[in-house]
Amino acid sequence: MSLDRITLKGLRARGRHGVLAAERELGQEFVVDVTLHLDTAPAAAGDDLAKTVHYGELAQALAEVVEGEPVQLIETLAERLADVCLASALVAKAEVSVHKPAAPIPLPFDDVVVTIERSRA
Repeated sequence: MSLDRITLKGLRARGRHGVLAAERELGQEFVVDVTLHLDTAPAAAGDDLAKTVHYGELAQALAEVVEGEPVQLIETLAERLADVCLASALVAKAEVSVHKPAAPIPLPFDDVVVTIERSRA
């Protein structure tokens, strides 16, 4: 059986993640994209929110992680966000991208993105 997808793109939250002291002190905006892989047929069949992932609540939980305890690497942040996505037993797999558009790079660039994929063990 193939799985359906729920995608949340462009979630913005301010965090204090980074290796440099200035990043920890000043903070910056991070952008998060997640794709959840799950079977949405039971929710659709009964028009039942309890049988799917409430993306509004997911967005809030992801923002709280970004705004929460600082980490040095966005790889670590992505892992924490994936844990939030997989907290629902309905989710079989999650893909998480963390964008750091204001990364301290002394050259012109558009974005820095770390993308991870995690599955339920």
